[in-house]
Amino acid sequence: MINAAKAKSCETPAAKQRRVWDKTAPSYDKQIAFFERIQFGGGREWLGARARGRVLEIAIGTGRNLPHYPAEATVVGIELSSAMLDIARQHAADLDRAVDLHEGDAEQLPFDDASFDTVVCALSLCTIPHPVKAIGEMKRVLVPGGRLLLLDHIGSTWPPIYAVQWLLERVTIRAAGEHFTRRQLPLVRAAGFEVVETERLKAGTVERVHAIKPT
Repeated sequence: MINAAKAKSCETPAAKQRRVWDKTAPSYDKQIAFFERIQFGGGREWLGARARGRVLEIAIGTGRNLPHYPAEATVVGIELSSAMLDIARQHAADLDRAVDLHEGDAEQLPFDDASFDTVVCALSLCTIPHPVKAIGEMKRVLVPGGRLLLLDHIGSTWPPIYAVQWLLERVTIRAAGEHFTRRQLPLVRAAGFEVVETERLKAGTVERVHAIKPT
C-alpha cells in the first residue's frame, strides 16, 4: 500500500492522466452521454460540420466524434489511454469508418509539421496538463490556413457558478487533473491563431472555438 502511494506521488502528469483514463474507459460513454444531453448538446455536430480534409483529433477518447465527421474526411486520432483507444477502434468498426489511431501525448505529437487541414479537440484541454504546449503542437501540425476546432467546459460568467467550479476543482485537479475554471480561448489567441467563430453557452460554462492558423 505504501509503495503504491509512493508510486502515485512520483507519477508524471501524463502518466497520471493515462492511469485515470484507463480506469475510466469502461464507463466513460455512459457517464458522458448524460452530460452531453444537458450541457454539451450539439457540440460534436458543430465540430464535425466544420472539419475538412485531413483531420487530426487530439484525445479522441472512445471516438464519440466519429459519427459527425464528413464522409470524405481522412481522420487520424491520438489518445493517451490505450483502454480508450480500444473502445474507439470498436466504435470505428461499428461505424465502418476508416480511422488511423495512435497512442500518444497531445503535448508531443508524433506528426510532421503542416500535416493536417483540421485539428479537433473536444472536452480534453480541461485535463491536458500543459494546455499551452498542446495548443502549440496543434498549431505546428496544421497547414497554413488550417482549422482549429475546440469544444470544452470553462469557468462560468456567473460568479456563483464560478465559485462552485473553483471549489469543485480543488478536488478534481488533485484526483484526476480536471480543471473547471480554465479557458482555452485566450491561449488560442496567444498562440497566434486567428479566431473566426466562438460560441459561449450554458451560463458561460461551455465554449466552442473555430480558429485559423495564419497563412
